[in-house]
Amino acid sequence: MIKVLIVDDQAMVRQGFGALLAAQPDLVVLGDAADGAEGVAAARRLDPDVVLMDVRMPVMDGLEATRRLAGGDRPKVIILTTFDLDDYVYEALRAGASGFLLKDAPAADLIHAVRVVAGGEALLAPSVTRRLIAEFASRPRADRPRPVALNGLTPRETEVLRLIARGLSNQEIADLLVLAEQTVKTHVSRVLGKLGLRDRAQAVVLAYESGLVAAGE
Repeated sequence: MIKVLIVDDQAMVRQGFGALLAAQPDLVVLGDAADGAEGVAAARRLDPDVVLMDVRMPVMDGLEATRRLAGGDRPKVIILTTFDLDDYVYEALRAGASGFLLKDAPAADLIHAVRVVAGGEALLAPSVTRRLIAEFASRPRADRPRPVALNGLTPRETEVLRLIARGLSNQEIADLLVLAEQTVKTHVSRVLGKLGLRDRAQAVVLAYESGLVAAGE
């Protein structure tokens, strides 16, 4: 069972998402919260696998709440936003969010997003992921040095990391490199392990901010 916590200042959003997710046989909604501070407290008390986190909330916004929750393997945070290119989205990814989803996305996308992030498989919102990454790439941060750990990657692992940063799925990487998908999964797991990353979202951030991948590649 995947345990979910919903944090949003709109009661209708919390109730709607809660009912939708609770209807799935493999998902359970542990509870909800109306602002970031309540969300952090609830997450620490209930220990969810995934937190659906709104961006703009009173008391504490979703960015600060995400930063406070992003210390370990759990919970994974999905940022919910009405703006697909909201500046807060980039900062939330840097703060440790595992991805983002538009609030007006189809119900099936929300359900899929929770399952995907719980498994650490991919960055979210397939319909806008590549545009998000392109925008993210245009805003590199020069103050972050290239991690020494990148030198520990094999040439193949470095190649896989570059393709992850371009938004390719495991299957797309497998097709491009003429490898079995399971082989790609192994490479991805080793990349994340060597770099001390929780998931692909963090890999995307590191690849761009370290200069491994440049805007427009």
